[in-house]
This record gives sequence, C-alpha cells and structure tokens, in this order.
Amino acid sequence: MSQVEVFGIRHHGPGSARALRGALEDFKPDAVLVEGPPEADAIVELAGDPAMVPPVALLAYSAAPADGDRRAAFWPFAEFSPEWQAVRYALSAGVPVRFCDLPAANQLAPAEEEPPEEGIRLDPLGWLAKAAGYDDAERWWDDVVEHRHGGPSPFPAIAEAMAELRGELEPAPREERREAHMRRTVRRALKEGHERVAVVCGAWHVPALRAKVPASRDDQTLRGLPKTKVAMTWVPWTHGRLAGRSGYGAGVRSPGWYHHLFAARDRPIERWLTAAARVLREEDLHVSSAHVIEAVRLAEALAALRGRPLAGLDEVTEATRAVLCEGADLPVRLIQDRMVVGERLGAVPERTPMVPLQRDLQAEQRRLRLRPSALEKEQDLDLRKPTDLERSRLLHRLRMLDVHWGVPSESRSKGTFRETWTLLWRPEFDVELIEASAWGTTVRGASTARAREAAESATALADLTAVAERCLLADLGEALPAVMRALADRAAVDADVAHLMAAMPALVRALRYGDVRGTSTGPLAAVVDGLVVRVCVGLPPAITGLDDDAAREFLGHVDAVHGALALLDDEGHIERWRRTLEGLLGRPGSLHGLIEGRLTRLLLDAGRLHDVPDRMARAVSVGEAPDRAAAWVEGFLAGGGLLLMHDEALLRLVDGWIAGLPADSFTDVLPLLRRTFGAYPAAERRAIGERLRRRDRAPAGRARPLEDDVDEARAAPATATALRILGWERPA
Repeated sequence: MSQVEVFGIRHHGPGSARALRGALEDFKPDAVLVEGPPEADAIVELAGDPAMVPPVALLAYSAAPADGDRRAAFWPFAEFSPEWQAVRYALSAGVPVRFCDLPAANQLAPAEEEPPEEGIRLDPLGWLAKAAGYDDAERWWDDVVEHRHGGPSPFPAIAEAMAELRGELEPAPREERREAHMRRTVRRALKEGHERVAVVCGAWHVPALRAKVPASRDDQTLRGLPKTKVAMTWVPWTHGRLAGRSGYGAGVRSPGWYHHLFAARDRPIERWLTAAARVLREEDLHVSSAHVIEAVRLAEALAALRGRPLAGLDEVTEATRAVLCEGADLPVRLIQDRMVVGERLGAVPERTPMVPLQRDLQAEQRRLRLRPSALEKEQDLDLRKPTDLERSRLLHRLRMLDVHWGVPSESRSKGTFRETWTLLWRPEFDVELIEASAWGTTVRGASTARAREAAESATALADLTAVAERCLLADLGEALPAVMRALADRAAVDADVAHLMAAMPALVRALRYGDVRGTSTGPLAAVVDGLVVRVCVGLPPAITGLDDDAAREFLGHVDAVHGALALLDDEGHIERWRRTLEGLLGRPGSLHGLIEGRLTRLLLDAGRLHDVPDRMARAVSVGEAPDRAAAWVEGFLAGGGLLLMHDEALLRLVDGWIAGLPADSFTDVLPLLRRTFGAYPAAERRAIGERLRRRDRAPAGRARPLEDDVDEARAAPATATALRILGWERPA
C-alpha cells in the first residue's frame, strides 16, 4: 500500500531543517512535495546547481496584468529552511520534487480582501508556548525543536499538537483553498504510481492534509478561482529580508544566528562567541581568548539556571555584552548587525530565467566591476576616469527606471568631477527591473524610453527641467532632443515667474555638469538664456504685494536662482540679475520685509551696496512695525551669522533694536528671531553671544565689559528661569 508522510515544519527553522533531513533519509520517499507555488516545478532543478547559493527566493509576477497593476510574490529560502533542505535532498537522491501550494496564478489574481487572521491561526506557536509556561513563542520553539540534537523525530508530536490546536476550528477561506490544492497534489502523486510520498508543509496544515476529505469536495473548493498569467524565476535574497523587520520579511528575527545553528554541528556556542570576538577585534577592540572562555561559561550557566537545553541567543547576547563588550551597548549592536542578522546576499545561476533587462544589467555590472552587495557601501567616482564615468551613467540610468541601487550623496570633493554614491542592493529591485522591462531590453534603451515618456507626461516646468538634468547625468542623448523640445515649448508659454525660477536650478546644474561629462548642451544653454531674461523681466511685478506665505516661497526661489547663476558663472546673466535686484530695492515699501532683507544681504555680499547700516537702521527703526522689522532681519541674516560676528555696526543695530522692543512686541517677534538664530551652527551662536558679552558699550570709546552694566537684582528672575529651563537650577 502507498504511504504518505506529512512533515510539519516551521518555516526557516534550523532544528526543523536538520530533523527533516534525517527523517527523509530514514523514510526514503520516491516523491517529495513541498509547500510552494507549483509554477516553480519547471525551474526547481536549478536549486541543485552549484552556482545557486542561498538565501534565494522564488519570484512569481503577473506576466500580463489585466488592470495594469503588476503583482508579485516571493517565497524565500535560506540554507536552514526545511523546504530548501527537502528540495536539495530530493535533487541529490534523484527523487521527483514538486511544489503543492495553491498556484501563484490564483494567489496573484485580483480578489476580494479577506479579513486578517486572528486568535490561534495568527500565532499557533504562541498558544503552545503559553500552554508550556513560556511567554515567548520563539524561545519555546527553540528549546523544544531548534536546539535539539539527536533524539526521536519531533514530527509526530508536532502533528499531534497542531491537531489539538485546530480542534473544531473552521478553516479560513484562503487556508481552505490552499489545503485543498495540497491534498489534490498528493492524490495526483499517488495516482502516478508513487508509493512513498513525503509532504513538507507548515505545521499548521498537517491535520488538514491527514484528514480524509473527498476529492469532490476539494474540486468544489477550487472551482472557479480567479487566475492571472504569471511567470516564475529565482532571485537572490538576503538575510536582512528574512528578518521580521523587513518589508518582505518571513518573520525570522535572527537569520544569522539560525544559519550558525544549522551550520555548526558541534560546539555552536563556542564557535559563535569566537566569531563575535573576531568581529570586535576587526574594529580594534581588545578581546582575548580568556574573554571568550569566560563568555562561554556565562552563557552556559545562564542556560542552566533557566532550564534551557542549550544557551540560546538571549544567553549568548547577555554573555557577549557582559564579557566581550564589558557592558557597552554599541559593540553589541555591531554583533547584532554583522552576525545575528548577517547581511548575506545569495546568488542564482546564469541559466536562471530572466528578462533581457536583468541580463543586460548583470553584464554591465560585470563589465564595470560594480558588484551588488547586501551591505551598504560608499562608492567615490572620479568622472575624469572612463570606467567611473560609465559607472555613474549606469547608476543614473537605473534611477531613471526607479531602481535606486545607488543613492547620490554630497561628495567630499569640492570639484564637479567627483560623485559619491551609497550602494545597497535590495531583492525587490528584481521586481522593479521586470516592471521596467516594458520600456526596453537594455538599461540604456529602457531609460531612454522612460525619459521620453516622463517628458511627455510632465505637467510642470520644474518636472521637465528635472528630466533634462537626469538625461544629461545618464548620457541619454537619444532622449534629450524630445525632452528639450518639450522644455522649450513649456518655458515659452509659462508666464508664472515662480515656475520659471523653480525650473532654473536644475537646468543650470545640467548645463554645468553636462560640460564636465562631455555632453552636448547647446540646446540647453539657449533655454537657460531665455529663462534668465524672462525671470529678470517678470520678477519685479511678481514679487511685490506678497503675504507672509508667498514671501517665504519666493525667498526660496530667489536664493535658488542666485545660487544657480553663481554656479553658471556667466557675467552677463549675473549682471542682469544684480541690476534687477537693485531696481527692486529702489522701490521702498513695495517689498515684504523678508524679501527686502534678503535682497539687501545678497547685494551686500556682491559688493553692490555701501549703505547697509543705514538701510538696516531704517528697517528696524521705531517707526516700523515690529513684525516687519523682524521679517527684514530674518531675511537679511538667513544663511549664517558670520556677518554679525565680523560687522560691529550691524551687530550693534540688531542688539539695540531687540533691546528697545516693548514687551508685547518682543513676544510677537520672538518666534521669528528664534527661527533665524536657531538655524545658525552652535559655534556661530556661541561666538555672537561672546561678542555681545564682551563688546565695548562706553560712549567715549572706553572699553568696558557688559557685566559692569548689569543690574543683578533685575536680572535675577530671568537668570533663575533660564537655569530652570536648562536643568541647571541653583540649589536653595
């Protein structure tokens, strides 16, 4: 008679994986069925390829989504996953292996939202742990299964426990469909003549697969399910994505620890703490062999006190903190990141099914020696070197496709020939590459098509300028003409000066850095020339009569354009801009205080004003409203306090104005002043305070420190309040 053995496992459990491997070797099945999407049967043999290095994942994605929403799902496997060990056993033994879960075609099809699982279904292990007197399900499972070495098979006891838990529970609709398909797959294997069938599935499903359910009932359950066309492949995975904290996590809190438990067949605690000591030594922390020996003793003593069969991660971590790290938390976090989670990135064979865009990216990565890694890595690029320039273009093209493998950061070098990127490969990038393959079969071709589409669909001038900048950074010369035509057309008809000003910085950066990269920027220069003229003509009427919110928005535009023109380094444009600002200041009372103060500061820095103390004196005089005076000061001083540190006259004006404010006016302008001075670096604030404290206030020029003018009795309440706020209250 045929025999079917159902092995209930915990997904990604090293003890389950080790026990399952031994059980399969004893049972010697002639067919192995594993929980997973049956569409993967065609590529399961790739798991036996030496180039397949876990962690990896099966990826199913909708090949032709009817509603335009491309869905995807992952089934991850680590070296310590029982399902992975079952697959590897079957392939090495020459035994047929299939996946038996509900097809991905049904799971990815649009369907009605089902209520979330709750109660026992949500956490069956938690209920068993509670019954055993544990308050932590992970700890209970580790003690009874993961830390076992030898002894009888745990699977009969697991099946019995799950049968008790399920009791009279009615299966949830999705759960019922999955288990019906699993039973159907078992029947098919028996019908094909297999006599010893091993089924590997989550422990929760064991009672359902052992139950005597008529085939007709399962057929009825599975009839009429929605379907979609799907494709299946293998993709690299990471230990970080197995952790419960990750977006595609499978609920494993410590994948690095579990991998160690599975790989270290003897003395796992000694080996773990030795490896931890090695990590700390690599960071120049002193850890000796004696530290390791004492840490092992402490971990084992803690396990004995707590009645555990083997020191678990909690005991090992406590021993690491107390002995190896001498109570410090920072080295413990280093061990957590490097070892407990362990950012291990898997690999798949060359013959794995891939879309052409994925293959092209892999070829580019090999050509440019830019390997993906699950660890964050900083990459400095010198754009004068051909290889680094090509690397930069590849990363920018991927960003055009929304594949953010590299994130640009501020370069340490002041020159424009340097770029600094932070590289971190994430498994979901494979899904994004599959989605982006609709644009083309190569990274360059797909990003070019994507840029054209972005230019056509852009609704704002600033969006178009951003696309133009990205085209130049990515060297997408084929897309640039279409982008420039759209940009010129939009700029010609857009009469909103704020839009024109918002568009200019990206255009100027593209023009400047395009020259650095050797990219033709002639059409872009013509657009920039036109924008500068239109901004200078349209700014005066647009910037007058603004309320507070509009003035603050325009302040950002003015600063951005000013900085962009300085970067452009075109004397004609810079002179036109400065004359425009001078004309605006020549109309007193028409500008918001914030704008007037800022324009005054910009022209002072440019050496075009020589009466700034008089202007400031008028702006903060008694005749001006306090809120307008505060706005003027905020605009003038925005961006740093160096001016106040080095200009005694201006410092005296600001100090005198603030000191002369009535109490109610001071309360009104205090938030504006706090925002202004709070933006300064701490060193600048401290220097300004010291300068005020020590400067000479004597009318005849005689140096006299500020302390001589202090009325201590009047200052005492303010001093006490300040000390209380700072937590330095004087003792009574």
